[in-house]
Amino acid sequence: MQSFGKPSILIIGCGDIGLRVAKQVSGSHRVLALTSQQSRFQELREVGATPILGNLDQPESLWRLAGLAKTVIHLAPPQNSGNRDCRTRNLTRILAQGSNAVRRLIYISTTGVYGDHRGAKVSEITPVNPQSERAKRRVDAERVLRLWGPANGVAITILRVPGIYAADRLPIERLESKTPALVAEEDAYSNHIQSDDLARLVCAAVYHGKPQRIINACDGGETKMGDYFDEVADAFGLQRLARLPGNELQKIVSPILWSFMRESRRVTNTRLHELKTPLRYPSVGHFLKAISKNP
Repeated sequence: MQSFGKPSILIIGCGDIGLRVAKQVSGSHRVLALTSQQSRFQELREVGATPILGNLDQPESLWRLAGLAKTVIHLAPPQNSGNRDCRTRNLTRILAQGSNAVRRLIYISTTGVYGDHRGAKVSEITPVNPQSERAKRRVDAERVLRLWGPANGVAITILRVPGIYAADRLPIERLESKTPALVAEEDAYSNHIQSDDLARLVCAAVYHGKPQRIINACDGGETKMGDYFDEVADAFGLQRLARLPGNELQKIVSPILWSFMRESRRVTNTRLHELKTPLRYPSVGHFLKAISKNP
């Protein structure tokens, strides 16, 4: 489907990153955005997207997506339980239909698929080892797409994304709640990407993503989680968190939070250059310095 000569892009899962992507590509593409909430129509229109009502959990609501665009950006997370990503399965069944078939799909996955490596480095060729249900669902989605793509003539690019941060996505509440962090010798490495940088990488993958390729979309930093909290605390004049050993900390944090804190890996971004898009914020520190200069 074309509008004024512009090619169409279909965004699945138009949350914060999807909105940023839509803003960036709306000048060169006709942007279509799937949403399950009619209340979001105006918000989507304001970033230049045409909203389409549908729910990935309800396959019968997705029929409008068939043949809409040759390029799809899949940002939607899996459902909240199970080891399989039913939403991605529902999506691929629909996208395989229609005369104007999809030719490129960008999928936003997570570096959580690597699991715990006790602080060792991982790269795109490191075997996946998911240790939580949510990571297992992501691995399932990747496998579904990597089989579906070649079988249907679709170039699949998978971006594995770590912790996303922005001015409104920093751990301020965590610092204010004073929930302790791990002691340095037990602390886990965390990996990051700034939200605008991620949106730019997603857009770059539309043009430069190699078929059936996985890329770690992270800044390549090697910061431990507690040090990250300290860095943010110092930038905002907040008190640094106390540190506790793991056997004590596990008793006072939620199981979900503990699952994040106990997985340690240093994610390298050796393939990021393929997207030909240098990061504006190569570290959290660069970002904190940049926003501190603003009034």
